[in-house]
Amino acid sequence: MWGDIAIAFLLAFITAFMMTPYSIKLAIKVGAVDIPKDNRRMHNRPIPKLGGVAVICGFIVSMCYLIFTMTIENEGNLDLFQEHYFMKIIGYFLGTLVLGITCFIDDIKNIKPLVKLSGQLLAAIIVTSFGLRLGNINIPFIHSAEINELISIILTIGWIVGITNAINLMDGLDGLSSGITLISCLSLLIIFALNNSPTIAIIMITALAGAIVGFLPYNFNPAKTFIGDTGSNFLGYTLSIVSILGVAKTYTAAVIVLPIIVLGLPIFDTIWAIFRRIIKEKSFKAVFKADKGHLHHRIVRRGFSTKQAVYILYGISACCGMFAVILLESGIWKAISFAIMVVLIVAVGLKNFIKPDREPGSQYECMNCRYIYNPKVGNEAAGIKPHTEFSDLPDDWTCPVCGKNKDNFKVHEG
Repeated sequence: MWGDIAIAFLLAFITAFMMTPYSIKLAIKVGAVDIPKDNRRMHNRPIPKLGGVAVICGFIVSMCYLIFTMTIENEGNLDLFQEHYFMKIIGYFLGTLVLGITCFIDDIKNIKPLVKLSGQLLAAIIVTSFGLRLGNINIPFIHSAEINELISIILTIGWIVGITNAINLMDGLDGLSSGITLISCLSLLIIFALNNSPTIAIIMITALAGAIVGFLPYNFNPAKTFIGDTGSNFLGYTLSIVSILGVAKTYTAAVIVLPIIVLGLPIFDTIWAIFRRIIKEKSFKAVFKADKGHLHHRIVRRGFSTKQAVYILYGISACCGMFAVILLESGIWKAISFAIMVVLIVAVGLKNFIKPDREPGSQYECMNCRYIYNPKVGNEAAGIKPHTEFSDLPDDWTCPVCGKNKDNFKVHEG
């Protein structure tokens, strides 16, 4: 099986890596380009946003090859034809098609949020109608808790749509959503291996990880392309479905809660965004209104560069994944002790890394040439209007004198 897993990763990686340049050309041709129109965006130049097409191609090529070869070889460890997995995979691909078309159109024409949500719901309903469900749960000390079929369907659809949007909302900095998904994939892969999960789930999560690794070199700061709604929705959709497939044979509450822990960062950010927007605007319609209050925005406003913000969130996501693995392998007390140790270590070293909030209008000095960026003046030669805070400058903004990037600036104390 491990040979097949290696093939799944390599095929997805090579295909995504080779296809990304073509996805850039396609994005330019069809007009799927992210043009910075407001200060919520962290870049100052048009960037193609169909990188997700390359990720999808990498994943599908890898999956189709392995399903075909393993079926021809009649390998029993694929378990594709056991417990209706074949029908669930068919439903998954049909749902992916619906979601992909919806988000592809959104990347080109920016469709209304409710229309995109309808596409997500339809994709979730399709795969659920093909048999993908959350099953019974054996809760410790309370015996078996059987989930009503209707409730099971609602929970499954809610989980799929929720995680799809959670990953999509994390797509705010170069390499963030794809990197967070990659870390989640690796965490789930370890959990699936320890839990003797279905082979098809292990192969799917490996293929997804390979496709992301092939795409990331083009998406790291400064990005040559964005993954787009097509890609971020695909990542969340696939991750949500694989997380269900991976625990389908094990119904203990501890195991079912593991994907929630692994995906804790995007889940928290999404729930926080929903409540924040409703409270701020005093309207449920505000849920669909984009803002600049996500975790990555807040970290950047603390004075960190976008790269540093991404690395911080990578670290949090990795800790969530490690907590879930320890919980499965060693139990709740070791997992809690791990969490306590991490908190203590971070608390001790936090003062060496955290940067205090600065008053609006703070000036920043280039450590190389001593150029001072003044928010009141801006940098109109580079398209930066007056009264633009340093933290709101695009990721690829550079010093107008020496060309150094934002990481080379510090707060001017004079």
